[in-house]
Amino acid sequence: MSLIKQLWIAIALVMTLAFGGSMVVSVLSARHYLEQQLQVKNIDNATALALSLSQLPKDPVTVELQVAAQFDVGHYRFIRIVSPTGQTLVERVFAGQLQGAPRWFVELIPIRAVPGQAQIQDGWNQYGTLTLASHEQYAYQSLWNGTLELLLWFVIGSVIAGGVGTLLIRFITRPLGEVVGQAHAIAERRFLSIAEPRTPELRSVVRAMNSMVERLKAMFSEEAARLEALRQKVNLDPLTGLAGREHFLSQLRELLTGETHGAEGTLAVVRLLDLNTLNTRLGHQRADDLLKQLGTLLKDNCQDRLGQQAGRLKGGEFAVVYPTIAAPTEAGAELHQLLSQGWLAAWASEVPDLFQLGAVPYHRYQDIGELLSRADEALARAAAQGANSWYASAAAAGRTALPAEQWRTLLTEAVTGGKLRLAFYRVVDSHNQAAIHQEGLIRLQVDTAGALLSAGDFMPMAARLNLTAPIDLQVVKLAIEYLRTTPGDIAINLSAQTIVDLNFRRELALLLQDNPDVCKRLLFEVPEYGVFKQFDAFRDLVHTVKPLGCRVGIEYFGQRFAEGDKLADLGLDYIKVHPSYVHGIASSPGNQEFLKGLCRVARNFGIVVIALGVESESDLPLLTALGFDGMTGPGVK
Repeated sequence: MSLIKQLWIAIALVMTLAFGGSMVVSVLSARHYLEQQLQVKNIDNATALALSLSQLPKDPVTVELQVAAQFDVGHYRFIRIVSPTGQTLVERVFAGQLQGAPRWFVELIPIRAVPGQAQIQDGWNQYGTLTLASHEQYAYQSLWNGTLELLLWFVIGSVIAGGVGTLLIRFITRPLGEVVGQAHAIAERRFLSIAEPRTPELRSVVRAMNSMVERLKAMFSEEAARLEALRQKVNLDPLTGLAGREHFLSQLRELLTGETHGAEGTLAVVRLLDLNTLNTRLGHQRADDLLKQLGTLLKDNCQDRLGQQAGRLKGGEFAVVYPTIAAPTEAGAELHQLLSQGWLAAWASEVPDLFQLGAVPYHRYQDIGELLSRADEALARAAAQGANSWYASAAAAGRTALPAEQWRTLLTEAVTGGKLRLAFYRVVDSHNQAAIHQEGLIRLQVDTAGALLSAGDFMPMAARLNLTAPIDLQVVKLAIEYLRTTPGDIAINLSAQTIVDLNFRRELALLLQDNPDVCKRLLFEVPEYGVFKQFDAFRDLVHTVKPLGCRVGIEYFGQRFAEGDKLADLGLDYIKVHPSYVHGIASSPGNQEFLKGLCRVARNFGIVVIALGVESESDLPLLTALGFDGMTGPGVK
């Protein structure tokens, strides 16, 4: 029972006891007053009637008529005249029913007034003793009406006091509600601070909880900073800040084998003509400045471009992968212009012959060694053209590009015509290989033969055409239909363009409210890139679906770990670590240390950590030892 209910029960009990006590006192006081008034009336009436009878002739008829007349008009319970010898001379007794008050009330609160007595004289002799008692029904009626009126005023007063008390209790306990809300938030792994209330007792509690929250946030920030420094040390080139060779190749391997991006893209490689000659001509410090400027230029060019990555393959060789540009000529021309204007122009006076650029296409499941060999061939062709030149290989014969309007028609019909499908992949527990949930990945049927496109093949175009929201909403509907016929949980991916759509979040909430029985089995995850790009929208999504019972996670986590402190107040349920950290984990002690620290921090905050892109079954024991709660990928059976 809540504290507010207990307070109300206590207040109601105290008010009832106070009213009961005051009512008993009031009724008993009124009864005592009525008894005194009846006793006075009895004495006065007895005296007056005895005096009247003493002056009349004492024949029985006259005495009886006088007594009867007095009895009929005086509301008496009885009038009796007894002779000195004890003989009853005249007696009148009320024979009717008591009116004006319930019988139980009369029995509960009896009124006992002393009858009045007086002597009747016959000259100098005593004729008899007159005894009379007024009827109490009018006293009972007055007492009953007074009690009802008192009860009515109590009810009215209770209603008014209850209304005022409710407002006062809400005002007084508002800080308590905030404390309870903060406690619930902490239980849900949302670490919020609240303003300190004026109530001393609550102020101490809030101060202690705020202090705990701040310590937890500080601990998270410190650990995040330490892990980010470790991540940069292990995976980034210390001079240029670009991805190191192994980390870049791991990211490239994910693009070639994963389904996050399209089936076709471009790899561009930049090679400095002779790094040793540059060091000799410019000096070590100036040569480092030249490389740093190149690294900054490439890194800035990748910002806010989904999937585009840059890395340093070796001393004077750099690479940029364009997952959203399938034409090498387009990517090569863009990068050559960037280098010529933003980098070569600043160094042309000192190093006129600076670089060569080669761009080659790639396709899904292509061998990475073959791709790098083709890039070397493109660089050789660029070298044949002279310094600062570039060469792009012909695009591979892939799927014919469709105009935007044809894509719009295809995607619209996919939503309305039922051409969207879900492909399911297991996410298993790292300890017993039991299924944690299934990840539902979207597929698009493009023809009657049943050919399917993965999300990376059509979702970028859907984003350009602003069609991701209806597609993702249809995917949620497919997942709900699947959950109604199949046990287990399902995780659904939402794009960054979708979560920022306010109308989508509203329709999603209505859809989930109409299907409350499946909400606890439905998980929503957003890629890390979309989370931090649209952080406010992601927070609103979390606050929309979690109260309904759904769980929320982040996919491809770890590329922007430095911003992880923003997640402390969201109450995330799980994260899925980017495959680039998982690929080749057995031969990367640095990534092992980084992932072990990441799992430890996440566990302290109650967040489940899942490894994406597990390639080999032999990696499973190592990932379990590092602290992963679950895993998925080709190596998971």
